[in-house]
Amino acid sequence: MGATLPPGLDPDRHIVIAGPTASGKSALALAIAEAQGGTIVNADALQIWSCWRILTARPPASDEARAPHALYGHVAPGQAYSVGDWLAEVSGLMARASGRLIITGGTGLYLSALTRGLAVIPPVPAQIRAEADAILAAGGLARMIGDLDTTSRDRIDLQNPARVQRAWEVLTATGRGIADWQAETPPPLIGADQGQFLVMNSDRDWLAERIARRFAQMMAQGALDEVRAILPQWDPRAQWAKAIGAPELIAHLEGRLELDEAVERAIIATRQYAKSQRIWFRGRMKDWRHINIGS
Repeated sequence: MGATLPPGLDPDRHIVIAGPTASGKSALALAIAEAQGGTIVNADALQIWSCWRILTARPPASDEARAPHALYGHVAPGQAYSVGDWLAEVSGLMARASGRLIITGGTGLYLSALTRGLAVIPPVPAQIRAEADAILAAGGLARMIGDLDTTSRDRIDLQNPARVQRAWEVLTATGRGIADWQAETPPPLIGADQGQFLVMNSDRDWLAERIARRFAQMMAQGALDEVRAILPQWDPRAQWAKAIGAPELIAHLEGRLELDEAVERAIIATRQYAKSQRIWFRGRMKDWRHINIGS
């Protein structure tokens, strides 16, 4: 999809654009901002990190000069950042901005929290998180599942260790199941009466080609140097280390992979990530306006 605007967009209402990586969300957001006005707001959990510009395909400075952008590259490595932090920052933008927001990204949890609400759960103490990490590392997923309250166990994806760990941590820290906290979810920041919700549906083969081409462009633009700069701080467990392609390029820099193999693995990881995004959007955004691209 180029810069063609979908028909019928209301310039007075917020817009939320979802779609898999490399599907052209940023280009569409920029086209809308230039045609109708608005501040483009990042909803990608990897593009928030200051250490990644090239590798996460953040909008270049030339695009940022064409329209206001917010919440890109503003969090330093090592700083904790959650979906709740992101939602609070979006709320602040809504309070301060004179016009509407054009929120775009591929992090389903951010977008669902924005449009469906987010339960306010007390933070989990570091020692409980460390205990949970140790249990999981020792193969204790089944134990964690067994410890959960019945309601939470029935509602979460028990095949997803991260979800199980989160539910276990919340129950351990607060004495209440995560399902109970979620039942008290406040109204969304942008409800159906306030926003226009778009999902970009892409042809799989078309998207796979774009992913490969974009990664080649990233490499040409200096992605390897960007990863090399963060090598002294590298911690595979850190939030910022989840950038797609970073572990593979780190492996090359540490002498464990040839560069061609690292690039190929990074492209495969990106395709797998795009597949998981498409599954999320199909399952949770059925009531959004779907736009087919790349046939």
